[in-house]
Amino acid sequence: MIYIESKSNDPRYNTALELYAFNELAEKDDVFMLWINSPCIVVGKNQNTTEEVNQKFCDDKGIKIVRRVSGGGAVYHDLNNLNYTIISNGRSGEEFDFKSFSQPVLDALDSLGVKAEFTGRNDLEIDGQKFCGNAQYVRNGRIMHHGCLMFDVDTSVLADALKVSKDKIESKGIKSVRSRVTNIKDHLPNQDMTVQDFVAALKKYMSEKYEMTDFVATKEDEAAILAIQEEKNNSWDWVYGKNPDFNIKRNRRLKTGKIEANIMVEQGVITNIKFYGDFFGVMDVEDIAKKLVGVKYQKEDVQKVLEQVDINSYFLGATLEEVVDILVD
Repeated sequence: MIYIESKSNDPRYNTALELYAFNELAEKDDVFMLWINSPCIVVGKNQNTTEEVNQKFCDDKGIKIVRRVSGGGAVYHDLNNLNYTIISNGRSGEEFDFKSFSQPVLDALDSLGVKAEFTGRNDLEIDGQKFCGNAQYVRNGRIMHHGCLMFDVDTSVLADALKVSKDKIESKGIKSVRSRVTNIKDHLPNQDMTVQDFVAALKKYMSEKYEMTDFVATKEDEAAILAIQEEKNNSWDWVYGKNPDFNIKRNRRLKTGKIEANIMVEQGVITNIKFYGDFFGVMDVEDIAKKLVGVKYQKEDVQKVLEQVDINSYFLGATLEEVVDILVD
């Protein structure tokens, strides 16, 4: 297993390093990566950034906004949040497997005296409070599993920086963002542990379970990483994207996440469509959007198109009927 511990706190660089590891390093071996970001919000691939973040608050506080290649929801990072990534080859890519990839973290916490568990679709919790959300990116039999471990995060900033939709909070039966999250440090027997101590402990645990080799970047590696950074999170279009004009907006929260569709219909025909949400999927939803352009905006025509695709590959856990109902009555 290749071990990467980023020395940078720049979230734009770290997401590029992670994607480089997925594209290039994982061809040789599995990868385990740890890194810490300066204050930032990381939005999921399919999210509408402007609707997920409190932009003025983030601008005032110097909180960067970046986008990752995996689905799921937006998360807040600061210097007391530890991010981890496991990249593995030889997976079928037919479905996401959050639980087994999260197990090393749960086991490592157990060794430190913290009892945590996997819950819901992708969360890790301690005593019913979330301390880590996980996401996955799958391509060509290779899977990237990553999560943000809240070690000692400033939850007051988290609550102000993220514009969490009301329906998400209500669906969990909890009154606020702050009330449903917790920090790992609050549950550690050793209250003197710092986030850097936690990095060392997690690395030690993994090195005892796996034979790990430290990654040392060459000049060629660094050039390739910076090229990815320039293409992705240095780009306004990648981070914020362009929402096409629309005259119909429909959304619904399913058990597996929220799906929103912004649709432009002219003379009864779909001329443009953009999907947003914190859902997961192996395939890119832009493929479905392209198939629906030029289709009559009526239920039977939309359903006929969607029957030709494996809907679960695009919207994990959703049925054909649920997606059709989201798009059109």
